[in-house]
Amino acid sequence: MTRVLRLLDDERNRVSDDVVDGSGPGAHSGEFVQSLERGLAVIRAFGAERPSLTLSEVARETGLSRASARRFLHTLVDLGYVSSDGRAFALRPRVLDLGYAYLSSLTLPEVAQPHLERLAEVVTESSSVAVLDGTEIVYVARVATHRIMSASIRVGTRFPASATSMGRVLLASLPAERLDAFLSEAPLAPLTSRTITDPAVLRAELGRVREQGWALVDQELEEGLRSVAAPLRDTSGRVVAAVNVSAPVRRGGVDDIVADILPALLQAAKDIEEDLVLTGSRV
Repeated sequence: MTRVLRLLDDERNRVSDDVVDGSGPGAHSGEFVQSLERGLAVIRAFGAERPSLTLSEVARETGLSRASARRFLHTLVDLGYVSSDGRAFALRPRVLDLGYAYLSSLTLPEVAQPHLERLAEVVTESSSVAVLDGTEIVYVARVATHRIMSASIRVGTRFPASATSMGRVLLASLPAERLDAFLSEAPLAPLTSRTITDPAVLRAELGRVREQGWALVDQELEEGLRSVAAPLRDTSGRVVAAVNVSAPVRRGGVDDIVADILPALLQAAKDIEEDLVLTGSRV
């Protein structure tokens, strides 16, 4: 802790623009510590596609100078969150501590897990639960029957909300002003040739999802993959999460997914919601 405080103090003295005056576009409060933001950015620079990074790569990914990136990286090494072979850096398992307090406080995964297991057994496909975090969904529970994507999916995996069935269910439930903000700010990247990248088209699709109560995404996140999702509501009726089933295209056409998988998915969503009420669990 002393080392972290020293780092923050050093950065404040070295970098004048760390001082945030609380004015101007996108300004933060007077309590905002920009050095902490930059340290977290260094951690977030690593990922499934970038498990190991050099100093120059970290500086480029974060927009930091090499000198600042070096200080943050070596502090994280000393604290046990990052390892280094002298040239490249990589996250160490201890970094999981940063998210464990949040994940361990969630009761939704515990309630949902047995239902996901039954759902996966019935439809013989992988099932998951995710929540919305900014412009992405985060997996909080999962049962995998087989690998269906080139990227490995596990608890904590993130995907763009706009290109996923769970993301669209969650986006469709947002208040109008929050949805407007999302559509104006979120990068709608063409992940495949089928991905919706036009905000107006996505808005129309979300309206359809809202009306029918579920979402189906056909090969927009990855070629060869379809998924269907339903919302999970708390006792007040607010959508707090989503549950889905993912299947390869060889399973059949879109109509087959709707006929064979959707009824079981909707039942699982209902069962999870009922258990959340019965147990008084928090999401």
